Amino acid sequence: MRVWLLSAGLALLCMAQNAAAGTVLIVGDSISAAFGLDTRQGWVALLEKRLKDEGFDDKVINASISGDTSAGGQARLPALLSAHKPSLVVLELGGNDGLRGQLPAQLQQNLASMIDKSRAAGAKVLLLGMQLPPNYGARYTKAFAQVYSDLAVQKNVPLVPFFLEGVGGHPELMQADGIHPAQGAQGRLLENAWPAIKPLL
Repeated sequence: MRVWLLSAGLALLCMAQNAAAGTVLIVGDSISAAFGLDTRQGWVALLEKRLKDEGFDDKVINASISGDTSAGGQARLPALLSAHKPSLVVLELGGNDGLRGQLPAQLQQNLASMIDKSRAAGAKVLLLGMQLPPNYGARYTKAFAQVYSDLAVQKNVPLVPFFLEGVGGHPELMQADGIHPAQGAQGRLLENAWPAIKPLL
């Protein structure tokens, strides 16, 4: 009888753990797609390892595409939500919008739409903020950065203000192109995001 009760208890515990496990969907650009690196070296792969090491059963889906913009992410998102039914959506987009000089208002509209669609699908949302180098002009760089802080307030969504904090502007942590983080920067990217991701799991 005791053996049966123990077995039943373990089975129920496993069922509860599986029911609690969710899916983390990363929708980003080259930074999350680990451009120039083996994808196993990227911060998203390190996130998968961190989840496992800390006892989380959540699955990670990396739907990031190098060169993607907020418009591209918005177009792809409905199919991703339908296919993966994530419990958490991490949005890492906007860098390419800024590098192309696109209007900050359009970036804000696209990201707002992605936040709304993710929540409508039952997912929590985390926004990873971006900033541009100063050579884009003070007015534009300020308006660009403001997009993320404004969305965080308007949509009441958690925000990492600058995902590349401690990486951008440090040549030793960047690849030769000066745009993409090197392998040595991937751990720092995870550390920038992890304190915001963990409470949402």
